[in-house]
Amino acid sequence: MQKPFIIGITGGSGSGKTRFLNSLLKNFTDEEVCLISQDNYYRPRQEQPVDEAGVTNFDLPESIDHVLFAKHIEQLHQGEDVKKEEYTFNNDALVPETLIFKPAPVIVVEGIFVFHFPDVASKMDLKLFIDTKEHLMLKRRIIRDNEERGYDLDDVLYRFENHVGPTYEKYIAPYKSDADLIIPNITHFDSALEVITAFIKNKVNGE
Repeated sequence: MQKPFIIGITGGSGSGKTRFLNSLLKNFTDEEVCLISQDNYYRPRQEQPVDEAGVTNFDLPESIDHVLFAKHIEQLHQGEDVKKEEYTFNNDALVPETLIFKPAPVIVVEGIFVFHFPDVASKMDLKLFIDTKEHLMLKRRIIRDNEERGYDLDDVLYRFENHVGPTYEKYIAPYKSDADLIIPNITHFDSALEVITAFIKNKVNGE
């Protein structure tokens, strides 16, 4: 059996990766494309690093169990199903589901550190970088963390200035040059979406 084609997608927090992926995956079934996200591999809160002010920093590579993440990607690559409990970002109102990832001709690996972890990046056949201006990333982060995840606004702003920004400069932006395709996400990404969709369709069809 032909091995799956693995596509890695990264970009800063709030860069629009989720919106791009949602638009992309509308064109495919679960049998054609499997999405596995770094977001479900955060370590428990009590294992997260804290900054000098005692604030938990979820925006560092050590926040992620990248060994398990890489292991699950490899299992999918070998044709095995993977089970993983959903990460609910410490939202007590949410009950975590058991996620089941099934092998597909194309596997999409998504997350802010997927280019940084060698054991994850080395498995990729194609790398995409979503590039977005800082003020747009902040706006999207506020909407996501404050409105969708229930975090306090002051907390969101503190984390963006002290955690998100420095992490982007140190662990994400330097890998932009490793990308096979950089997708500018200022207002829309229709052209890039069309190109990537056509490319994946060819891979799904074995071309």
